[in-house]
Amino acid sequence: MSSDFETYEQDFGTLTADVTNKIGRIPKLAGEEKTQLVLNVDKQLEEVRELLEQMDLEVREIPIQSRGMYSSRLKSYKQEMEKLEKDFKRSRIAYSDEVRNELLGDDGGSSESQLIKLREERAHLLDNTERLERSSRRLEAGYQIAVETEQVGQEILANLHSDREKIQRSRDRLRETDANLGKSSRILTSMLRR
Repeated sequence: MSSDFETYEQDFGTLTADVTNKIGRIPKLAGEEKTQLVLNVDKQLEEVRELLEQMDLEVREIPIQSRGMYSSRLKSYKQEMEKLEKDFKRSRIAYSDEVRNELLGDDGGSSESQLIKLREERAHLLDNTERLERSSRRLEAGYQIAVETEQVGQEILANLHSDREKIQRSRDRLRETDANLGKSSRILTSMLRR
């Protein structure tokens, strides 16, 4: 099972290295070659996502005692994937700016400050989007903890209710025993008098 995980790790390493190389080349290319490279990187990122899903499934099948190590490795791969996606977004932004300029026929000199401002705004929007995604993940984790806490609380309440019933039954038995002892005592007293 762990050998499958290690195979996926090797594939992940190969794919991400190739994607990183291609992302670095995107801003340097032009025209059809650039478009093809963007599409190719997009397809490879999808393959990486599928690999991560397979790795996640493998980790769930690993025995609990050795699962922690694989979980932490998977977590670092997911972080690496997030970084790759950010880098790809940034390279596509640069790519889309150049395509827009080509289509509009800008010479580049007259609107250079506008392009810089646009890139800064896009980078700011990307940062805000990432911040929102992180906040959403934190909220989801908080909600999950709240749900788990509620379940534990319900189990505790059920146990307490069960214990209360047992105590009440024991109390009732004690009362009955006490009443029986009282009767026995009266009978013995009357027998002694006779």
